[in-house]
Amino acid sequence: MKIVCDKDIILKAINSVTKAVASKTTMPILEGILIQTNDNQIKFTTYDLEIGIEYIMECEVQEQGATVVNAIMFSEIIRKLPDSEIHITINENNLLVIECEGSLYKLATMNPEEFPELPKIDIENSIQMEQNSLKEMVRKTIFAVSTEENRPIFTGCLFEIKNNKLNVVAVDGYRLALKTNILNNNTNSFHAVIPGKTLNEINKIIVDSFDTIKIGISKNQALFEMENLKISIEIGKVIISCTNQTGDAKEEIIVSTEGKNLEVGFNPRYFLDALKVIEDEEVYIEFGTNISPCIISPVESDEYKYMILPIRMKD
Repeated sequence: MKIVCDKDIILKAINSVTKAVASKTTMPILEGILIQTNDNQIKFTTYDLEIGIEYIMECEVQEQGATVVNAIMFSEIIRKLPDSEIHITINENNLLVIECEGSLYKLATMNPEEFPELPKIDIENSIQMEQNSLKEMVRKTIFAVSTEENRPIFTGCLFEIKNNKLNVVAVDGYRLALKTNILNNNTNSFHAVIPGKTLNEINKIIVDSFDTIKIGISKNQALFEMENLKISIEIGKVIISCTNQTGDAKEEIIVSTEGKNLEVGFNPRYFLDALKVIEDEEVYIEFGTNISPCIISPVESDEYKYMILPIRMKD
């Protein structure tokens, strides 16, 4: 194998695929990047047996071939090289030789035939949307995903497509986050729960642009294809107070209210998590009773909704 490619192109590929490199495994091959050539294209593949990522780029391929190298070592070497043309070859000792200007590195390789194949996904339903829209939807719901493995269904986000609308929902048993987006293309109605871990990694890869991303769903797999995360109420104001072992805090906020006075307690972190991802100047906060959830929603649309369950307050 002999390839010639600019550093920035290789680095972009590495940054994309390293999200699926296994960190703790008894299989060293999963700690590597599979490098394969095909005509004048190079494909980088990583797979930790849960998430698999492929990245294809155009490069000058002088000799076809395939190999696997340790992802961390390969990544660190490429990052330290000058911003110039990089020559990568496999020598007679089956070492990966990396040359760039005056720099020379040699890395041990692994047998590419031992690298596990990514599962073949028979796409049953799919949607297309802009990457920035998906990035925003994940960011505005992922914080409400549960981290408790004993309830695995809550550790993911529900993607629900209905009436040409995508709803992304996260719930952990104490709160709910909902973000809605109108799809531009007609599509079938379907739903799937995608693990939060996967969505976090996907959100690191996709860019804040109008470029398209395609999400394909099969029975138990998802494929992302792209081009290369205490209130006490009185009429007219809200008093927010907090008491713990280190002291008390109290703040009054002038608001527009409707309904009766109510005193109800909430975990403040759940409120902060929701408010951090809302850009609106004003929001509705609706309360029922001191034992029913509150709902945070926009004033002029219905594109998102957050539900938080109250906690019992001490007298």
